[in-house]
Amino acid sequence: MRVVVFGASGNLGRRITSELTHRGHTVRVVTQLGAKAASPRGGTVNVVAEVTNPTSVAEAVRGADAVVSAIGPREGQSATILLGAARGLLEGLRRGGVHRLVVVGGAGSLEVSPGVELADTPNFPKEWKPVADAHREALSIYRQEPDLEWTVVSPAALIEPGKRTGRYRAGGEQLLVDAKGESRISAEDYAVAIVDELETPRHVRRRFTVASA
Repeated sequence: MRVVVFGASGNLGRRITSELTHRGHTVRVVTQLGAKAASPRGGTVNVVAEVTNPTSVAEAVRGADAVVSAIGPREGQSATILLGAARGLLEGLRRGGVHRLVVVGGAGSLEVSPGVELADTPNFPKEWKPVADAHREALSIYRQEPDLEWTVVSPAALIEPGKRTGRYRAGGEQLLVDAKGESRISAEDYAVAIVDELETPRHVRRRFTVASA
């Protein structure tokens, strides 16, 4: 499969790219203008594009089978980049003739109880709120897209570098927790879930979440 990865220089983007190349896919890694380029590796080609610009996106993705967006705000950058990226990707993929898009989402919009989302709970860290709110708005943008085969993958509440076990639990709109009430997943297993969804689509035009098995 020929896959384009936006945000490939970030923590999640690097791991998603590694998982893709590990499985033998051909990867085109896209670095945002002004960002540090991802380190070259076997099975990848590096390009620079502006994710909020549909014309730039179309040029970067043309000829691909699928696109992954691991876009997130860089240090000092507004979280609204997530909204611009959603609009730029959807229009850019349409122009570029690519129909499949898998997006790194946020956990803040997952329900912790009926009608109550994680980002709206009293103990949710204030410094995470702008990104959580932007992810929530971006999800609304994707949900309005009727034609492209998009999927948003929300991680557990805590995602950090760790061990690749190759196993995870998948859910829908509710935050997944373990027997201790904790919600976590390694960045490596999150990358496994992203690539699994690319290879075997099970959540087309909807959001799902994953947590440690």
